[in-house]
Amino acid sequence: MTNEIYPCLWFDGKAHEAATFYCSIFNHSRILTENPMVALFELNGKKIMGLNGGPVFKMNPSISMFIHCTTQEECKRIWDQLSEGGNVLMPLNPYPWSELYGWIQDKYGFTWQIMKGTEDRMMPAMLFTADQLGRAQEGLDFYTSLFKHSSIDSKNYYPEGSPFAGKLSYAEFKLDGYPMVAMEGPNEHNYTFNEGVSLVVNCQNQDEIDFFWNQLTSDGGSESMCGWCKDKFGVSWQIIPNNIAEIMNDKDHGPIAMQAMLKMKKLDVAALLNA
Repeated sequence: MTNEIYPCLWFDGKAHEAATFYCSIFNHSRILTENPMVALFELNGKKIMGLNGGPVFKMNPSISMFIHCTTQEECKRIWDQLSEGGNVLMPLNPYPWSELYGWIQDKYGFTWQIMKGTEDRMMPAMLFTADQLGRAQEGLDFYTSLFKHSSIDSKNYYPEGSPFAGKLSYAEFKLDGYPMVAMEGPNEHNYTFNEGVSLVVNCQNQDEIDFFWNQLTSDGGSESMCGWCKDKFGVSWQIIPNNIAEIMNDKDHGPIAMQAMLKMKKLDVAALLNA
């Protein structure tokens, strides 16, 4: 089943190039659809959107992709390919928590955490830093309360005696069955969540759009344009109807619907169809 929650990566004109590059590295990967604005693709069977949004926002490590590989050879292969023109954040080495781990920013600005594990997995990872440090547990509780078929599957904390004792070092959770990771970054970081990497929610109907929009923008969240909003932690979301591509790709009505959408904050499906 294709996930209905998935990350969107913001590019300055290189969404297709990046999607092609990523698909050349990972198994079970393909480009699903593309146009000058959007490239929708799958890596390891997991959907990702690439958006040509221009130079306004830059991706940063606050949301990365966590890759588990079953062999060191596979870790090194993926690492070597993503390293091309990239920037190493943590070298691929043994660490106390893993026999092999590394964190790298690729040439397009997206970051990847690669670790030797017991099974092949790919999960978006949220890093709570700066003003959001200490709020990861609150985030887990909030997100899993919104989506059906959600759970907090594991949690690990920095140990007693550590200057970061009590902070969440690593947690795995699911939103509507989609696996994700949450971490806290106690060290000094010059970034936090932004629009460079957002999370897309495909909704079945207007009621779902209304529900997620209202919940995510409450208690300190904020509305933006074209179905974009931020939650109280600063994470960006796109709340869209699951037939948005069909609406926008219609050769006659699509341009009219696009003009209508550009004036909307929360998306109104009926208004898009009747524009």
